[in-house]
Amino acid sequence: MNYLQQLEQLNMIDDLKAMPIEHILVIVAHPYDIELWCGGTIRRFADAGKQVDYVLFTSRRKGTTGNVTITSQEMAEHELEELVAARILGIESVTFLQWPESEVEPAIALRHELIPQIRRYRPDLIVTHDPAPPYRSHPDHRALGSATLDALTYSAQNPFPFQGESVAAHTAPVAWLFATKVSDLWIDITTTLERKIAARLAHTSEFTDAVALERYWRERAARIGKPAGLEAAEAFKQVGLR
Repeated sequence: MNYLQQLEQLNMIDDLKAMPIEHILVIVAHPYDIELWCGGTIRRFADAGKQVDYVLFTSRRKGTTGNVTITSQEMAEHELEELVAARILGIESVTFLQWPESEVEPAIALRHELIPQIRRYRPDLIVTHDPAPPYRSHPDHRALGSATLDALTYSAQNPFPFQGESVAAHTAPVAWLFATKVSDLWIDITTTLERKIAARLAHTSEFTDAVALERYWRERAARIGKPAGLEAAEAFKQVGLR
């Protein structure tokens, strides 16, 4: 029974170390997206000895309203916060592509940026945004999730050179999509919730009330875990790509 067949029979994975996956690539739009949606899972992968790499497309180059350009110093501060958060989760490899926030569009240019990253890191598993929620989701999230799946299902596995790219074609067998409305996989983060919260709190420019934020994340983890009978969890939609 292959990995995808095994996953079809599961809605919870207890032993991440035993999974036939060694290399995870996390592709997100913004600093703190990882800590927000999958930080507990990422820490569990790190604790299991798996290799995890981050690719972040933006570094918050605009203000929260999307119409104020921040300074290069402020952008560097956001990136430093992400590096601190990554270390808390046990991750050393973080790539910042520095696209302008709110300008990530599901066009060929985005796929051109994604494919070399996929071929460079050669992951067994991709973790990224679910592009399907159409209304309240950030447009960068929808665009990046869609482009990542497009890249994985065709372009990254095309054996022909891509824009002069000399690295061999590659795709991952599966993607886990977070911020989804159709979860079919729950990861128990009871043992890593404290690290997840600490990593989220490392983004000091993104909150004013640490106590309220910590309370919210504990309640949120419990709410996500409840359908699976877990004290604290993160949820994903699995997409087979082979």
